Amino acid sequence: MPLDRSSAGDPARSLELLWRVPADAPRRGPHQRLNVDTVVAVSIGLADVDGLDAVTMRRVAQRLGVVPMTLYTYVPGKAELLDLMLDTAYVQMSRADTAGQPWRVRLTAVAEENKALFEAHPWAATISTSRPPLGPGMMAKYEHELQALDELGLDDIEMDAALAFLLTFVQANARSAAEARAAQQDSVMDDEQWWAANAHLLEKVFDPRAYPTAARVGTAAGAAHGAAYSPEHAWEFGLSRVLDGLAARIDHRTDSTETGPR
Repeated sequence: MPLDRSSAGDPARSLELLWRVPADAPRRGPHQRLNVDTVVAVSIGLADVDGLDAVTMRRVAQRLGVVPMTLYTYVPGKAELLDLMLDTAYVQMSRADTAGQPWRVRLTAVAEENKALFEAHPWAATISTSRPPLGPGMMAKYEHELQALDELGLDDIEMDAALAFLLTFVQANARSAAEARAAQQDSVMDDEQWWAANAHLLEKVFDPRAYPTAARVGTAAGAAHGAAYSPEHAWEFGLSRVLDGLAARIDHRTDSTETGPR
């Protein structure tokens, strides 16, 4: 299955569009009733409701009441459109002012801001950003999030890696949560109802004596969550462990700075 990724189009054209660099020469012909922002907004609306596969030049054109070729006046293709959609979502993110707060509070805010982004735009969690769209939204997001890690004794490479570590967890959790919601919608049952309806089938083939640890742990987790997987518990447990891991590195750096070379 092809992976949607940012920066997969023409880099020069994407950067021009992301930063809204004016064209070298004015367009001739009738007054343009659309603009890039309108095209992007409609595309995001489609993706939010029907997923990223629904965002085609034809579907977007239909929503805008124009022929597909008209869209190419504004955006050269879906790859560049995807960069614009993602960067626009970044621009619109809520960003808390946590200056002066403890670093765990600052990083928790960063995590929750990204969680909110993926809840509002589930398609954003499915995109690979190993080559991020270097637009104003991305740069503002990166600057804001790095400030939560500044002056903690980490060097620049460690700051970047620590942020990537945190955001990778948030994105993975968002994907799992979206899959859980999709499973519930497809089956028209919540997880507790699904297990109640199908437990007798598992009992016919599963021998708890052959898998005693799995039986014990699975039963305990299922009873606690009412399901085999709880996105909420995974979020709370995972975020705490991510912060604990970063604390070990930050504390080590702080201790090294305070003691100095021996």
